[in-house]
Amino acid sequence: MYSREIDGQVLTLSASGWTYDLTFVLYDYETESLWYHLEGENGLTCIAGEFADKKLPEFQSTLTRWRTWKVMEPDTKFLKYP
Repeated sequence: MYSREIDGQVLTLSASGWTYDLTFVLYDYETESLWYHLEGENGLTCIAGEFADKKLPEFQSTLTRWRTWKVMEPDTKFLKYP
């Protein structure tokens, strides 16, 4: 997961429709920049556009099962789809 904020601006990220090395290249609507996670780098790097070579920081995350998470974070809520 990555921050969407850079230089005080919040970006709206979406899939660009392109992939590179089996990974989606993201696009932001505000600046039309392209974003990609470069191997060995922390964060999402702007590979083309207004923020070229700048990074969106990566948030710390945990990969776990729901039952384990619920024990660790019992107040967590979720949206149930019908």
